[in-house]
Amino acid sequence: MMEEALLADLITELPNAVRLQRLVHTLHQRFRCGAVVLLRLDDDSLRPLAAVGLVQEALGRRFVVAQHPRLAAILSQREPTWFEPDSRLPDPYDGLLDARVGEPLPVHDCMGVSLYVEGKLWGALTLDALHAGTFDDEARRDLQRYTLVIEAAVRVTRLEHENRGLRLARTDALETSLVQDDGEILGHSTVIRELLRELQVVADSELPVLLLGETGVGKELFARWLHRHSRRRNKPLVHVNCAALPESLAESELFGHVKGAFSGATTDRPGRFDAANGGTLLLDEVGELPLTVQAKLLRTLQNGEIQRLGADKPRQVDVRIIAATNRNLRESVRDGHFRADLYHRLSVYPAPIPPLRERDNDVLILAGHFLELNRARLGLRSVRLSPAAERALLGYAWPGNVRELEHVISRAALRLLSRGASRSEILTLEAEMLDLDSRPENAVAAVVAADSLAPGDVILPLRETVDASQRQAIIQALEASGENWAQAARLLDVDPSNLHKLARRLKLK
Repeated sequence: MMEEALLADLITELPNAVRLQRLVHTLHQRFRCGAVVLLRLDDDSLRPLAAVGLVQEALGRRFVVAQHPRLAAILSQREPTWFEPDSRLPDPYDGLLDARVGEPLPVHDCMGVSLYVEGKLWGALTLDALHAGTFDDEARRDLQRYTLVIEAAVRVTRLEHENRGLRLARTDALETSLVQDDGEILGHSTVIRELLRELQVVADSELPVLLLGETGVGKELFARWLHRHSRRRNKPLVHVNCAALPESLAESELFGHVKGAFSGATTDRPGRFDAANGGTLLLDEVGELPLTVQAKLLRTLQNGEIQRLGADKPRQVDVRIIAATNRNLRESVRDGHFRADLYHRLSVYPAPIPPLRERDNDVLILAGHFLELNRARLGLRSVRLSPAAERALLGYAWPGNVRELEHVISRAALRLLSRGASRSEILTLEAEMLDLDSRPENAVAAVVAADSLAPGDVILPLRETVDASQRQAIIQALEASGENWAQAARLLDVDPSNLHKLARRLKLK
């Protein structure tokens, strides 16, 4: 009997994620339905923790309760909720059930129940089927009877999780989703799980951490994850983009100044170290700091003191440093652009962030996350990936990493609507809509050859021509400078902060 299987798992020592996955599999077999999903309530969103019967990208979605009336109805009452097959309420899983076919299929039968742990709303369990009549009166009564056992499984999982001191489990992929509580780092790949296990240990220390990785891998997100899992989680996290600091003002921005320190300093002004006192300071693009500021930063790391520009006495600060860079700081040290002693201070614990191309199927989970964001932003009933689009995402090298993936999904969703797609239908993104084979230099080549076009040939609009030329110039400058944005700005003779803004507009960041 199903009750016996569920109770047996309660008294068996299992990794949390395995326990929850066995739970949904058992329910899937008992109810003979299309999908069973266990979702945890995080603030205003429901997050899938364990699922069977959904396409893989659905695991990356976060279902905002206010945007999904069926989920809101399930959470609003303690008893199981069943929806008539002809209910007009949109189903959050329309098109997401793994039916092994290319056509998107709507859900025709749905029921769910809210779950409580220690008297507090914890989340929900949903069951969906492609065929009306799957959930009869007996099935609904069974779900009511099984709810207490399901809640007991969730409670056991939570207790074991707390007893491990909020540390990541050793094996299962879904454990990552269960333990993290900031909703930012998505992925079940081995490299991400191993990285989070390492960061979980170092987060609880006071050691400086140096996050390394290509542009777009999400170094800031990992820095926020470290802060939220540290002893300083209730203190401020202050983010400083070192590449955007003008050299003449970098010292004042970091350490502050006193009145009269320089022309225009009409009042005392605290710096970023003051703002982060007791908490964490994220030095993003730390390799771009001027050498003079690097010397003062080193002194702060050594003795915990800062001296405001123009001040006579130093001030004590208690700040943990997390630094991030896409540069090879060893080479910068060798070339004399970065102090060796500061490098060794910052790299007590270097943490390379893997590029997206090394994260296996995480690209689909992340794509699902961005699809749900665009579904809500554009007011769509449902939007999904075709099997060919999934293959295209998995086969692409992603030089721009997660940031590029976000832009690709957003552009594809807009392109779908521009072609006349209906917001009330289940929409499918095809591989060609992702436009993964296009290159900026191809557009530039078309522009260069424009003077040889025959009458009637297509000519790019002026704005596209200018954008393509600027995009190519930035790419060439970055290649020539080894992805050093500050040096690229010097090559292009533009202000670094303006270059960053332009790059964002051109979707290069």
